[in-house]
Amino acid sequence: MASLSGLVSELKIDNQPPSPPGLPIIGNLHQLSSLPHYPLHSLAQNYGPIMFLKFGSVPTVVVSSADGASLIMKTHDLIFSDRPFSSTANKLLYNMKDISVAPYGEYWRQLKSICVLQLLSNKKVQAFRNIREEETSIMVQKIKEASLDSTPVNLSEMFVSLTNDIVCRSAFGRKYGGGETGKKFKLLLGEFLKLLNGGSLVRFVPCLSWINRVNGYDARVDRVAREVDEFLEGVVQESADTIDDESREDFLDILLKIYKENATGVTMDRDSVKAIILDVFSAGTDTTATVAEWAMAEILRHPIVLKKLQTEIRGVVGGKEQISEDDLAEMHYLKAVIKETLRLHPPIPLLVPREAREDVKIMGYDIAAGTMVIINAWAIGRDPAYWDEPVNFMPERFMDSSIDFKGHDFQLIPFGAGRRGCPGIAFAVACNELVLANLVSKFDWQFPDGAKGEELDVTECPGVAVRRKIPLLVIPTPLS
Repeated sequence: MASLSGLVSELKIDNQPPSPPGLPIIGNLHQLSSLPHYPLHSLAQNYGPIMFLKFGSVPTVVVSSADGASLIMKTHDLIFSDRPFSSTANKLLYNMKDISVAPYGEYWRQLKSICVLQLLSNKKVQAFRNIREEETSIMVQKIKEASLDSTPVNLSEMFVSLTNDIVCRSAFGRKYGGGETGKKFKLLLGEFLKLLNGGSLVRFVPCLSWINRVNGYDARVDRVAREVDEFLEGVVQESADTIDDESREDFLDILLKIYKENATGVTMDRDSVKAIILDVFSAGTDTTATVAEWAMAEILRHPIVLKKLQTEIRGVVGGKEQISEDDLAEMHYLKAVIKETLRLHPPIPLLVPREAREDVKIMGYDIAAGTMVIINAWAIGRDPAYWDEPVNFMPERFMDSSIDFKGHDFQLIPFGAGRRGCPGIAFAVACNELVLANLVSKFDWQFPDGAKGEELDVTECPGVAVRRKIPLLVIPTPLS
């Protein structure tokens, strides 16, 4: 399906949202940075919670308030259920056949339904609890071994490995992170995510497409797409070779059966299967690990929060050696810590952009079909209209609050909302609750060279998911 971006409505816009002045050709692109949620937040301070900008040739509306987000993702959710077209995403994601960027329609609805029912529903997430508990125990043991000689551990890397192993075992029945092949694919996946987040100038200013040919960007995209496809083809073929084994049936087996039997009535080819697998690998690992990393960083930056959390978890667990997921239901402060982390550090600060399918009025302003819509979830999470002391990490704000992050409270939307909201919330939160409970209750932590928690660098690194720029290196001490 062609994007609407090149077919913007010819309707005369009588009442366009406020707009900062732009430059010829590039529009407002010069006002962005590698971390665009910051300058877009600053612009919103001057131009209001809904702004109109031109990113090159692409008309764009930026929404920075909970009320505006509710209009986009609830009141007019269907109108804003499409994704903008990106040539880079088109190459890397099998002609937009994955769940995250596929055009809205029957194909996308069937794919999402399959993924939710077979992998991401609450029932399925609970079925994977043994995998989460086993993999978390393995990580805890690795940390204990590192603690014998007071060696700093890289929690950033550990979170990526842990979430990757949990995701792979849950979806594919085995791990793909070990050995040389696994290490190579992790590096390849990192490059894939960087490319998916890059190339914006040419995307918005097509007349400059020659730049990406000259600087090698297009060649990198082609190479990474080819190498990712080779890896995923191996994963698919391995599952296809054992698909008749009745002793096992994982998510990939189910996908392949649907593809072969055309059970849904929707055209689902081999590339569709690989696109979904790629979603699972990338989104499942990257965003979940990012949340765990930010949560642990904030906990260690705030000793009072750490102490309070340790007291709660140890009180719930008592003298038990292992923390089970049954214990987590009673850890209310832990859940508040995760909510506060998601408020301050939504893994995708601008969410995934949407595109208007038809002309519509939002907050009294005219939005034309084909307009790209960006929701600044990071800015909404720090809006003093909704939050007291919004830049401070205070989990206590959620202890007596019904506000949640599941898409019903628009002042807290780290996973989006509506039709295009992230379907993997339950999976990600289950992983993060268990790993944080274990790390906080079973270890004391120090920073290398006697550094203090308040000195921890929290500079962000650009990416599809915005992580810490500097890896989280800490020295663990097991608690008896």
